[in-house]
Amino acid sequence: MEAVKYQYISFVLEDIKPSTYEWACINNKSGLKLGTVKWFSAWRQYCFFPSRDTVFNVGCMEDVCDFIKKQMLERKIAKQAQQA
Repeated sequence: MEAVKYQYISFVLEDIKPSTYEWACINNKSGLKLGTVKWFSAWRQYCFFPSRDTVFNVGCMEDVCDFIKKQMLERKIAKQAQQA
């Protein structure tokens, strides 16, 4: 499975849905799953669903935000390519 690595956390592709993806957010040091990034249809965007009893500092949250922004951009580009 493909992974996107940041300094303290990584995102590992967990599941491929018909038109979206799901990634596990993993702590690089412990290997523990900290949450999931997946499509939230009510908001029509990828969102972060943290695991229970997890704590994030500003740097980790910035990494989560950066990852989601990149996934949304990739989705937009893919949709535009399909329409062309």
